[in-house]
Amino acid sequence: MEQRSTELEEHLQATKKELNELQENLEKAHSEARTDGLTGLNNRKAFDEALTRELENAAQTGEPLCLAIGDIDHFKKFNDTFGHRTGDQVLRLVASCLKSGALNGHIAARYGGEEFAVIMPATEVASAETIANGVRETVQARELVKRSTGESLGRVTMSLGIAQFQPGDTAASIVERADACLYEAKRNGRNRVIVESRPGEMLQAKAG
Repeated sequence: MEQRSTELEEHLQATKKELNELQENLEKAHSEARTDGLTGLNNRKAFDEALTRELENAAQTGEPLCLAIGDIDHFKKFNDTFGHRTGDQVLRLVASCLKSGALNGHIAARYGGEEFAVIMPATEVASAETIANGVRETVQARELVKRSTGESLGRVTMSLGIAQFQPGDTAASIVERADACLYEAKRNGRNRVIVESRPGEMLQAKAG
């Protein structure tokens, strides 16, 4: 009986270990399915889920919420000139600037291609503008160097548009307004932030 009890205890411990390993593998797979492989940011799927969740929370609590969508200026030209590997280096650089610039609780994502997004819960539009400009300035300050040769490739800039949550907003409506602000930033010379201040109105934050 004593031997049988020991065997059962050992079997139970082994089973617990297997279950823990399985749980860890599932969590890893879940995380990988929502992570952009190149930049390490949240991917589009994770962004869509997070935005829906945070919009519902803002509607229920009345807390502010801002969405920033940014785009690397002239990325296609840069990619065509220096190649895709260097283009990937640029994407990782911008992702790094977003990670360091976003506040705790903010959700940074690769929205697609050279577009990035940051969901900013509990953040007023003035603070969102400051954060976005901080990211933009950090990107602009980083000189790109070709790793294989040490050759300077110059600098890249990015433009950003910011929309703030309005009652009745859906994911599609707030993304559309942030995109419209981004388009204005591009149209007004790039390397700047355009902020939606009130419905139908945009404020321009010029490059410093």
